[in-house]
Amino acid sequence: MPDMRDVAQAILSGAPAEDIAALPIPESYRAAVILRDEADMFAGLPSEEKDPRKSLHVQEVATPELAPDEAYVAVMASAINFNTVWTSIFEPLPTFGFLDRLGKESRWGARHALPYHVVGSDGAGVVLRVGDAVRNWKPGDRVTIHCNHVDDQDPSAHNDSMLASNQRIWGFETNFGGLADLTVVKANQLMPKPAHLSWEESACNALCNSTSYRMLVSAHAAPMKQGDTVLVWGATGGLGGYAVQYVLNGGGTPVGVVSSADKVALLNEMGCEAVIDRKSEGFRFWKDEHTQDEGEWRRLGKRVRELVGTDPDIVFEHPGRQTFGASVFVAARGGTIVTCAATSGFMIEYDNRHLWMKLKRIVSSHFANYAEAWEANSLVAKGRIQPILSAVYPLTEVGEAAFQVHHNLHEGKLGVLCLASQEGLGIDDPAFREQVGEDKITLFRRHGAA
Repeated sequence: MPDMRDVAQAILSGAPAEDIAALPIPESYRAAVILRDEADMFAGLPSEEKDPRKSLHVQEVATPELAPDEAYVAVMASAINFNTVWTSIFEPLPTFGFLDRLGKESRWGARHALPYHVVGSDGAGVVLRVGDAVRNWKPGDRVTIHCNHVDDQDPSAHNDSMLASNQRIWGFETNFGGLADLTVVKANQLMPKPAHLSWEESACNALCNSTSYRMLVSAHAAPMKQGDTVLVWGATGGLGGYAVQYVLNGGGTPVGVVSSADKVALLNEMGCEAVIDRKSEGFRFWKDEHTQDEGEWRRLGKRVRELVGTDPDIVFEHPGRQTFGASVFVAARGGTIVTCAATSGFMIEYDNRHLWMKLKRIVSSHFANYAEAWEANSLVAKGRIQPILSAVYPLTEVGEAAFQVHHNLHEGKLGVLCLASQEGLGIDDPAFREQVGEDKITLFRRHGAA
């Protein structure tokens, strides 16, 4: 009986595409899952006490049937995102509701409504099979996967597929995600793997890099122009680490907000000179659970002006509840607060007088469409954007990796090895890697290990 170990051996030994195409698809594969019958396991506990190490299980699951517009991909490596944390602690609600709604759409959707949810919204690997309707990809292709799952038969999916009525995030609102040895994805989720990066370096980029690209580069959110000052919260985190690179590449001035001296040093090495260590400088934007401190907003604004001489034209906002009031206040007159996610809480409060009287605007953003994800991936492949991988875990320790992200004990992105037997595999263009610079590529890894 074939299994994914045979697939891994073929890929790692450099088998040609025709041999990859001839490999039988195993009937099951290893995957990180949450279980439907455990959805209430953390009921009544505060968020910080909900432990992904208890809810994430690595087990064998059945291989689903392949739809005509899909591909089987052998996953060499994946990564942890906040949506995997939310899934694993069943917040703000269990994700099985998403799977059940998808299950009602079609015969193909029905595959997703299962007693388990295979999680993960990043991945890099090798195409094993493609459906009859797939034109641009073939077995043996080395790919990265972006997480925009959309049915392009709906007219709402055109112009900007992020506005599609049936837009979903793969591995969060769909089953068969990337934290596994095999995944099933739509062909329009595939992108070429950057040839100079390892599997784990390639796998960590798509979700956060594409999100940051849409927020700061694309016309769909807050397109930055040369000379703009951009305040970046969590500037060494999964989103912020890419945001700082886009600001620097685009001729802007980043002001990074972090929480330790080590992170200040990391930003300085990235080229971000204006950094606020909110912990050492004692910033607390809430007096208590119900009352924000406008004096702290003003102190933050003054600190930004001391560093760069101006208020931020753009505030790159993703923490949510803890920072949003300050973000609205410190943005420049006519400035933009661009927001995605809300890792510190979804219920937002701010003083609307500071928004409307100074003609500021709040722009929402959510992942990226295929064109944006492709462009963001191309910039990685060209060596213009670097991976922000700080540590790597085996799939068997996916719960611990999610725990680290849940409690913000990490920098950048945490990678997960799936079929890859060790780190550093999958580099196809070592000459270009040397040209880009090992120090640049592994900057976050070196700081993470320090």
